[in-house]
Amino acid sequence: MKVNFYEEIEDSLLKFAVIVAKSEGKWVFCKHKDRETFEIPGGHREKQESILQAAKRELMEETGAIDFSIKPICVYSVTGKNRVNDSGNETFGMLYYADVQRFKPELESEIEKIEMFNVLPTAWTYPQIQPLLLEEVQRRISREM
Repeated sequence: MKVNFYEEIEDSLLKFAVIVAKSEGKWVFCKHKDRETFEIPGGHREKQESILQAAKRELMEETGAIDFSIKPICVYSVTGKNRVNDSGNETFGMLYYADVQRFKPELESEIEKIEMFNVLPTAWTYPQIQPLLLEEVQRRISREM
């Protein structure tokens, strides 16, 4: 599994949006109903949807976020077979950072619950990908400060 980061890429190649989120200074993670691991909110871009619209939709669906700010960080790619890529070919997504001020009281998706962590979890759904995405966001955000 290989993860790369890019400043930009042709929009039509962006298939995924992943959102590293914090709320009240804590990392926001999702726990899917069918898994015992934690994941960063995100998912596939739908037809006729901008990648930013996909990011906002996924953040709202998976975490129940209703009041948040969101900003693009960079393009990322994953090469290698995984749960969402049977071919193993390089696939591209946009990585975002969000600060969530308020959540809906109940989730209405495949996500069982959200958890907020001061310290990052060790049980990742995509352990070869997600920690690298989070590290990249942390690195780029700290440069802005």
